[in-house]
Amino acid sequence: MKKTDTKLLIKNMVCQRCILSVTSIFDRLEIPYKHIELGEVSLDETLGKEILKALEQEFKLVGFELIETRVNKIVETIKKLVLQFSTEPSTGHKLKLSAFLSEQMHYDYSYLSDLFSSVEGRSIEQFFIQQRIEKVKELIVYDQLSLSEIAFQTGFSSVHHLSAQFKKITGLTPSHFKSIRSEKRQSIDRL
Repeated sequence: MKKTDTKLLIKNMVCQRCILSVTSIFDRLEIPYKHIELGEVSLDETLGKEILKALEQEFKLVGFELIETRVNKIVETIKKLVLQFSTEPSTGHKLKLSAFLSEQMHYDYSYLSDLFSSVEGRSIEQFFIQQRIEKVKELIVYDQLSLSEIAFQTGFSSVHHLSAQFKKITGLTPSHFKSIRSEKRQSIDRL
C-alpha cells in the first residue's frame, strides 16, 4: 500500500462514545490510524478491500457505516459542521449557520440545503434545531442550570423561544420533560 493521507467518513458517528467505539474497532482489527474525530478517521495509508470489508462489518454491528459517495460525504460534512457550530458557545457566533456552512464548504448555501434535504428528508435548520434540543435535554437532566441559562448556552434568544422549539420537537414543555426524567431516575442507594 502506498503512503497517502486518507480520510474515512463514517455515518452516524455523533458523540464521544462513538469515537471511543470506532477507536476500539480500529485497535481490535490492528488498523493503524493518525486521528479519529466525529465522523472521520485520518489514516496514513489507503486500506485494502478486505480490510474495508472487515471495518464495514464491525461498523454495522454498532450502527455505523462508511460513506462512499460524494453526495453522502457532503451531507456528513454538513452534519459534522452543524454539530461543531451547535457546540460552540452562542456568544462565539459571528455568522449565521448558513454563512458558516457556505464559508466552510465553499458551496452556495441553497445548493447545500437542497442536497441535504434530498438525502435526509429534513432541512439543515431542522437538523440544527434537533441537535440544540438534544443538548437542552442533556442540560435539563444534569439539573445544574436554570432554563434561562440553558437558553443562553444553547443559543436560543429567550426561554420562551427555547420552550416553543422544545415543545415543537418533543411534544413536551421543558419543565414536563424535567419531571418525567426525574421520575424515571433512581438514586443508586435506592436500587
